[in-house]
Amino acid sequence: MEYSKEPGSLLVLVGSPRRNGNSATLAQAVQRGAEAAGNTVKLRFLDDYITHFLRDCRRCRQDNGSCSIPDRFQSLFLDEFLPAAGVVFCSPIYWYGLSAQMKAFFDRTFCYYAASYPDANRVLEAMAGKQLGLVLAAEESYPGAAFAPVHQLQEFTRYTHSRLVGVVRGVGNSRGEVAKDPSEPISAAERLGREFFTRGYSDYRLETPRSPRVWG
Repeated sequence: MEYSKEPGSLLVLVGSPRRNGNSATLAQAVQRGAEAAGNTVKLRFLDDYITHFLRDCRRCRQDNGSCSIPDRFQSLFLDEFLPAAGVVFCSPIYWYGLSAQMKAFFDRTFCYYAASYPDANRVLEAMAGKQLGLVLAAEESYPGAAFAPVHQLQEFTRYTHSRLVGVVRGVGNSRGEVAKDPSEPISAAERLGREFFTRGYSDYRLETPRSPRVWG
């Protein structure tokens, strides 16, 4: 099976179960911005697709190599995540980390790129080279509250040879309260969506040929 990336296709994944919470508010802002720029956007709440955590693939994998966990993760991952040119992960910060739903998404991908999955090589190829973004909602304005989620996505970006083109963080507790955050995270999230496929990205290494200028 081929998982060719569709140019201009953005998948927005929400790791909160609340449809009108702060994470959803920011995710919808990303969607508005991306659609205004002419991109195709799908917004998905992870708890519509994931009801189980990762198991021992050696024991529960079906004879044909497919995952036997009875939920909709497979369709989300194979049919929507892999073909997307870009993905924005939107999560509340729970206990200084990503939500359990979002963590389960990352964990469950292992079933499809493990060597025991028949299409693992194509899955790995499709996982690589995406534009990625991270949008966080937290009650605390303390900067360190976001360190772990940002670090995790940075490492996922590095691991998959992708590009982390933006991080947006909103502060609020009651539902929708990020709209009152004076740093204007909703505007920042819209801008992230609007510029998602046009933003520059730099991640230099010692041997990287580079210009003395970053912008233009």
